[in-house]
Amino acid sequence: MHLLIAAAGSGRRMGATGNKLLLPVAGRSVLAWTLDAALACPSISWIGIVGQPVDAAAIAAIVAEAQPDLPVQWIEGGDTRQESVSRGLAALPAAAGGVLIHDGARCLVEPELLARCAAAVQQGAAVIAATPVTDTIKQVDGAGTITATPDRSWLWAAQTPQGFPVQQLRAAHATATEQGWSVTDDAALFERLGLAVQVLEAPASNIKLTTPFDLTVAAAVLASRC
Repeated sequence: MHLLIAAAGSGRRMGATGNKLLLPVAGRSVLAWTLDAALACPSISWIGIVGQPVDAAAIAAIVAEAQPDLPVQWIEGGDTRQESVSRGLAALPAAAGGVLIHDGARCLVEPELLARCAAAVQQGAAVIAATPVTDTIKQVDGAGTITATPDRSWLWAAQTPQGFPVQQLRAAHATATEQGWSVTDDAALFERLGLAVQVLEAPASNIKLTTPFDLTVAAAVLASRC
């Protein structure tokens, strides 16, 4: 299975001046932990890291330190996550039949979750890791007034990895470019096209590091795994 790691993370909400994936957590960079999980998954045979040129040297050093036993390719990303994924898809080896896309900021991902997603894609499915929503969700209008309370039994929080047959995902991105669609994850493209996407339940630890508090949580989880 081929894996694209989205590594152009902004540090704005983290309060950082650069890429949050280069911040330290438990003594190593966020991206180093993400890469470790990917390299520990026997289903992964090729990795592409999609990032911005300003981070290329730092990311190359992280890859070198990991001493990967499979190909790890640098891919220059675009101005948006959607464009970056499109560039990642264009850089896949010709033999790629399925692809997983994972946020580099989800450094607590477990190799087993990557493997489960890869197995589903190998069976021809499109899948995303997700967790059932446990909070009561309120729909609120622009004035801050609650307008609805959706039934949370139907709600899942979308995460990554997300996995797709390569040709279908390439076609979906091409359609998005033609139609001017802008989405925040690749599953949304399939949804717009009426293509089925399944959810695979992820462990609660599979969080995306967004705020300084998330770094504290990640450090505690990583410490518990040692």
